[in-house]
Amino acid sequence: MKYKWFILLLLVAASAVAQNPKREFRGAWIQSVNGQFQGMERDRMQQVLTSQLNDLQKDGINAIFFQVRCEGDALYPSELEPWSRYLTGQQGTPPNPYWDPLKWMIEQCHARQMELHAWINPYRAKTKGTMALANTHEFFSRPGHFFDYDGLKLFDPGYPENRNYICQVACDIVRRYDVDGIHIDDYFYPYPVAGVAIPDDNSYALYGNGMNRADWRRRNVDLFIEQMCRQIRQVKPWVKFGVSPFGIYRNQRNDPDGSATNGLQNYDDLYADVLKWVEKGWVDYNIPQLYWEIGHKAADYETLVKWWSAHAGQRPVFIGQDVLRTVKAPDPQNPASHQMISKYMLQRTLPGICGSCQWYAAAVCENPGNYQTMLREVYHSTPALQPRMPWIDSKAPGKPRKTAVVWTQDGPFLFWTQPKAKTVMDEAAQYVVYRFNKGEKVNLEDPSHILCITRETSIPLSYQRGSKSYVYVVTALDRIQNESKGVKKKIKL
Repeated sequence: MKYKWFILLLLVAASAVAQNPKREFRGAWIQSVNGQFQGMERDRMQQVLTSQLNDLQKDGINAIFFQVRCEGDALYPSELEPWSRYLTGQQGTPPNPYWDPLKWMIEQCHARQMELHAWINPYRAKTKGTMALANTHEFFSRPGHFFDYDGLKLFDPGYPENRNYICQVACDIVRRYDVDGIHIDDYFYPYPVAGVAIPDDNSYALYGNGMNRADWRRRNVDLFIEQMCRQIRQVKPWVKFGVSPFGIYRNQRNDPDGSATNGLQNYDDLYADVLKWVEKGWVDYNIPQLYWEIGHKAADYETLVKWWSAHAGQRPVFIGQDVLRTVKAPDPQNPASHQMISKYMLQRTLPGICGSCQWYAAAVCENPGNYQTMLREVYHSTPALQPRMPWIDSKAPGKPRKTAVVWTQDGPFLFWTQPKAKTVMDEAAQYVVYRFNKGEKVNLEDPSHILCITRETSIPLSYQRGSKSYVYVVTALDRIQNESKGVKKKIKL
């Protein structure tokens, strides 16, 4: 009975997807702050991550957010910040045996044709469970520039020195590592606790200049976001900068243009004016965390996904999907099913929404409610390129050169040569190989014909005793995944 229900679920989902999009962001968060790697020996951690990445690759995931800065610390060697206790068990203690998790993750993700975005928490300096900070923590350099709030210690956003320092940390990552993006989450000013005021009187007295306190706090975060975007671009212009804010911008009771919701607000409670950042072009993507179910009384998923679609502006919106909540909630239209089908139908039919990000990677791999199976067999059954970002770069690379079939002792290979480039932005970073049957129309917009996306300049071919004729097409992708014109090669295998 359970098997029949799942087959029906697949059929319904497949009928709702005429064709998967050729370009779609398909991300997943791998968090460290939950302690899943804390004190884990290197080989075991690599084994766990390898298993997750192998699964996620089969699931069609094309971007990973890896949390590398949880509380003014680092899951990579840094001259600015101490090793994270979420890696080694004690802040400031290097891993033994020594290794660099960020470098390793970049290599692993790129080998699987996934982007790697380094995920940092900008303002949090100490979590509730941290008993002691390493003596190299930035707090000890400028203790007056921090404040305590509900068991946390935070960089006070009101001090320009803190903005400069956090941007320095991010740019150090960008400068030293081949990351595809810098990603920040939803923690700006702290989540409010009833009756507990934010203790930023000192910074306000120095820099408030008579502004309304709430407007001043928003301005502090605005200045940080603008500076971060500008400085990342100066280091490496192809590196993306994005944010995953709390799912509600403003409620209608506070703003007629807000959503018909009743919950915590980015603008009023966290002092995060996300729509301004989009309007000003200070972020390259926006991933609102829409973790609620369809029909939620205070924060209905359908209401919010339509609201964010209407306010997408000139930047792509990717939807933050909560895997476990999605499969636990029955679909209002079909109580025998969970809500994945309805959520994906909304996501893919609304303008401005260009993909999703799964909270969280390990939950996908556990396949609750056949969520992972649905990704593999329906929603991500064909590969996807990243959404275009023409404000970063819109020029396509040159097409591959010298395409040829070469017979080796391992059988036939399709080879090509990297196209010439005048600038680093024009260089080919990956290639897309399409395959069509003889006589079939060559349509590069149909992702079902994508044989593979690769960083190599050759692929093995399957010899079929000369009984099959194909047309192969190879295109080049730059770092932003602008795609070149294709080079055709007729091959009989």
